[in-house]
Amino acid sequence: MNKTTPPLHPMEREQLQAESPLVVTVKSSSEFHDNVTDGIKALERGDAVDFPPTLSFTSYDELMEMLTPRVLDLIEAIRCEEPSSINETARVVDRDVKNVHEGLSRLAQLGIIFFEENGQSKRPVVWFDELVINLPFDPEASDTTAATP
Repeated sequence: MNKTTPPLHPMEREQLQAESPLVVTVKSSSEFHDNVTDGIKALERGDAVDFPPTLSFTSYDELMEMLTPRVLDLIEAIRCEEPSSINETARVVDRDVKNVHEGLSRLAQLGIIFFEENGQSKRPVVWFDELVINLPFDPEASDTTAATP
C-alpha cells in the first residue's frame, strides 16, 4: 500500500455516502480473484453488478489485527461525532494526534474512511452507517487461517 490516498471525485463521494453498509469478510486470495473476475466478466457482458461495498482480508488474523476494538471505537467516534479535523478526532477519542493520524491513514488506504480537505485541515469521514462482518468458516479455504483466542 502506498502512503497517500488518491482524492475522490465528488461523484465517488456521493456514491459512497449513498451506500449504507460496508461488508468486511475473509476470503482466500484465489476466491477474491475469482469474485473480481466474475464481476468484470458480468460488466463486460452488460449485466448489472450489484454488490455491496466489501473489504476482504485473506485471514482472520489480518482482519483482527486491523479492526481492533480501538480502531472500531475510532470509526464509531468519527461517524457519531463528525470531528472537523485530525486534531479534533484525537481530542474526541482522547489519544495522541500522531497515533490517530497513523490509524486514520491506514483506514483511508483500506477505503474505510476518506478525507475531506479544507485548506490545511483534513476531516475524516466514515461513509457507511453499518459495518457488517461476514466470517465464513470454510475448512476448504487454505489462506484463511483462524485467529487464536
